[in-house]
Amino acid sequence: MTGKYLISAENELEQTYQDKIKPLMRSLVKGRFEGHSGINISYAYLSHPEEKGAVAISTGRIESWVKYQEVMFDLYQNGYSVFIHDHRGQGLSDRMTQNPQMGFVHDFADYVADFKVFYQQVIEPNTQHKPQLLCHSMGCAIGALYVLAHPQDFAQLIVCAPMFGIRPALPNWLANILIGTNLLISRGLGHDASYFPGQRNYRETAFALNELTHSNIRYRLFRDEYNLQPEVQLGGVTGHWLRAALRAMDTIEAQASQIRLPVWAIQAGDDTVVDNKRQSRVLAEIPHCEVQHIAGARHEMLLEEDQYRVPCLEAILAFLQLAPAR
Repeated sequence: MTGKYLISAENELEQTYQDKIKPLMRSLVKGRFEGHSGINISYAYLSHPEEKGAVAISTGRIESWVKYQEVMFDLYQNGYSVFIHDHRGQGLSDRMTQNPQMGFVHDFADYVADFKVFYQQVIEPNTQHKPQLLCHSMGCAIGALYVLAHPQDFAQLIVCAPMFGIRPALPNWLANILIGTNLLISRGLGHDASYFPGQRNYRETAFALNELTHSNIRYRLFRDEYNLQPEVQLGGVTGHWLRAALRAMDTIEAQASQIRLPVWAIQAGDDTVVDNKRQSRVLAEIPHCEVQHIAGARHEMLLEEDQYRVPCLEAILAFLQLAPAR
């Protein structure tokens, strides 16, 4: 552990994972609920016996709670109950395409509708505190849309490497042409969905070639978990997902000024996944938003080397403490 807060240290992580994190995960409450349009959604949560607050996590694309075990451990060690669900079409939740590897959603409103059920059926009945929302990447787009639709549910919002723009940042006219062509091909072939050009089934990228994190141990633990539970693996995006994502990001940019919650935004300096230029533009429109820029950090700041992850976690934990009582 390191610093003012209890944060797992990289040089001890192998041992911590086996001796502390895995035993804690055995106390997870796990289940499924029926989300929007009958899709079954997988969830997990940790109830802290002396909770000083509650945190809901909105994960990024391809992610599952199994990837967030260290994050959940760190939040729990600092006194928080933690709630997390796998978004529809990924993780342990139902897939919606014949090829379950395809990243697919009709509309980001479906993610929000699922999250509202999760809030009502799982989060609210199992905490005495007004929860706070911690999001990563695609989960930030979902989180932003959620607080726009349900501004009273969460006390504060934290966004890490928010997907308010994606890279490469294609002009809208070109993106729409490519997406439209992809959807026409899908219909012409009688498919429910097709990969967007250049996308494919899940394939593990060698650490030396990855653009997500500098941390070898955290990257290896993430990939090991996905190899142990291959049902959580997810490949690239379909034209349907990309069309829905572009519409969602346009909505967020247009309505960012209506987000009235206190917001802490953490920007990864060397992010090659999301578009930091558009991200900064959107964050500047949010009235009560503080931005923390972590120079040199890659997209997966919650799985980064300690030099990037520790200041990220310290800022998150400090911000969580500012939440008003329920």
